[in-house]
Formats: sequence, C-alpha cells, structure tokens
Amino acid sequence: MIQDLVIHVVFIAYAMAVLVLFGLLLTWVERKQAAIMSDRLGANRAYLRIPFTQVKLVWWGLFHGLADGLKMLLKEDFKARSHDWYAYAVAPWVVFTPVLLVFAVIPFGGTLVPGELGASLAEWFGDRSYPMQIARVDAGLLIVFAFGGMTTIGAMLAGWSSSNKFSLLGALRAGSQMISYELVLALTLLGLVLVYGTLDLGDAVRQQSGVALGFLPAWGIVYQPFAAILFLTAAIAENKRIPFDLPEAESELIAGYFTEYSAMKMGLFMFAEFIEIAIIGALFTTLFLGGYNLPFMTDSGFVLPGGHALPMSHGAVVATQLLVFLAKVLLMCSFQILVRWSLPRFRYDQVLHFAWKFLLPLTLANLVVTTFAVWAIRGGAA
Repeated sequence: MIQDLVIHVVFIAYAMAVLVLFGLLLTWVERKQAAIMSDRLGANRAYLRIPFTQVKLVWWGLFHGLADGLKMLLKEDFKARSHDWYAYAVAPWVVFTPVLLVFAVIPFGGTLVPGELGASLAEWFGDRSYPMQIARVDAGLLIVFAFGGMTTIGAMLAGWSSSNKFSLLGALRAGSQMISYELVLALTLLGLVLVYGTLDLGDAVRQQSGVALGFLPAWGIVYQPFAAILFLTAAIAENKRIPFDLPEAESELIAGYFTEYSAMKMGLFMFAEFIEIAIIGALFTTLFLGGYNLPFMTDSGFVLPGGHALPMSHGAVVATQLLVFLAKVLLMCSFQILVRWSLPRFRYDQVLHFAWKFLLPLTLANLVVTTFAVWAIRGGAA
C-alpha cells in the first residue's frame, strides 16, 4: 500500500537526518566538552557572515563541523600506490555504510497511529498503526552484529590495500582488537537475551516499559548492571576510541589503517567513527535504558502511583518518546567523550590482555549467574 511506503520513507529520512546531525553535532560536542574539561574556550573561530553586513554568526563554534566537511570535500583526493585500487577505493564505504544500516533495527519510538494525528490523515491512513522502527526483524540483535562485523573487513581492506607498513600494522591491530571485543559484546548480550527472551529489539524495549520492585524502572540496567558496564567498555573498544585507539595511534602509526587516505575518503572514516558513537549510545539506550520509555509512561500518557493519571494526546506521546530517546542517546554520547578525554591509551598488548584475561572471564561469570537466576525464577514460577 502507498500509505505503508510513505511511512517507511519518512522513517528512513528521519533516521538518516538523525545520524547525520549526530555525526556533525558530536564533532562540536567533543571539542567543547574537551575544552571545558581542560579549562579552555574550545572551537570558536568558524562563523557565517550575513551578506552585505558585518554581522558574524559564531554561535559557540557550531560551524566548525560544517567547515571540516567543506575542507574534506575541497581537499585533493590523493591516490596512493595501492596493491589493489578497487579495495582501496571501496574500503571507506565498507566501514561507513554498515554503521548506518545498524540503525534500521533500532526502535526510536513506540507505535505511530497517523489517523490520530489529524482528520485528513485519518481519512487516508484509517486505523493503520506502525512501530517506529525501519525494519522490525525477529533477530534484530543478530543483524547488529552482522553489520557491525563488516567494519572490521573495511579496516583490514584499507590497511592491506594502502601499500604502507603503518597502514598494515593499523589494520592488523584493528582486526585482532575488534574480533576480541566482539566476542565480549556477544557473550555480554546473551545474558540480556535470556532475561528478555527475544532477539527483537522492539520487544526488548516494550518489556522495559513497566516498573520493577514498585519504584525502579524495569530497564535492562536494573536487571543486568554488570552487563551494562561490560557492554559499554567493549563497545568503546570496538569503536577504537581512546583508551582503545591502538589501530589509529598517531604517536606510533601516524593515522593507522587510513594513513594513505585524504579528502572525503578520510572524511568517511572519521565521520563513521562519530556516527558509531551515536549508534553505541542508541544500542545502550535500547538494551539498558528502556529505549524511548519513561517510568510510569503509557501509550495514553502517564499513570502515576496511587492511580493518578496524566492523559496526553497521541501526538504528544509520540513527540515525547522521540525526544526521550534522543536525550538518552546524547547523554551516552557525552559519556563516551568523557571517557575519551579522561583516560590514557593502553599498550597494544594490554588491550588484548584486557579483553581475553579480564573482560572475557567476567562476561562468562555474568552469563553463568544470569542463566541460573533466570532458570530459578522461571522454574519457580512454573
């Protein structure tokens, strides 16, 4: 039906706009947050001048992201003497594209009923309803790992095809590091799968809409606080951010696996890194922070303890869910930037030892405890 197609196009456009804006905004947030932490002003030189006037729009340096993008677009596209020119050219896209596709299975809101937003929409859409998620897949969590693993291939392609020893060393580091921490990520989330009983991210969020113990939000972080810490640690390592940025360590490898890239090809690598910060925030929000849910919030408004109700229109509920989800994601992005500017870089051997000798045993212990807890609770209920 044409109505279904229109809704899916709107969802895709919204998701793309959110990811691109987060990618641009986070370049500014990182600069400003780092400046605040080190008692500096931060980026404040880029501005737009109103034509035919002397008025400069500085706006706290918000235009620095735009200036960076223009700089990347206008730079010379240097072409290295590559072993494989096709692999060299396609590697940035193999890193960038899967990062965008992961967002397709992440629910960014509850159920949209267009007919309740206005009389004209009611005539066209009738009583149709749509979960605010681009692709509702039963195995959505597996899709996340499938697309996320493709970025490893892109990093390896970039380093191998560049005909540069620093690039190759960076690619080898990226491959070993990302494979190591993907295992930790997968085993960490197995505990959540046991708790929720599903791989569908939409179902996982809906199960976090209630209240636990009468006053705590029934979020994943309440049921699996240890897994939340392990997941966030491994996810930051997957994104190759300080203190896990060994594949790009500028003091050792110049720029790691994308040393031989310039112009927009290099921009794709850097932009993918910032978008992945937002994706990690969105995944953590979805799995551990209740997604778009707020405590005591339902599809018709808020139902407070004692039976007090605060009714809301459907449009207000949808807008609140969208804003809540974005606010939680932005909070998690800010936390990742805080970690990046607070901790020193590990040595390469320490990064791998940390994964295999520290995180992996803790992850297995958490999985065993969760398995017995779920078995005991469900067995007792039966």
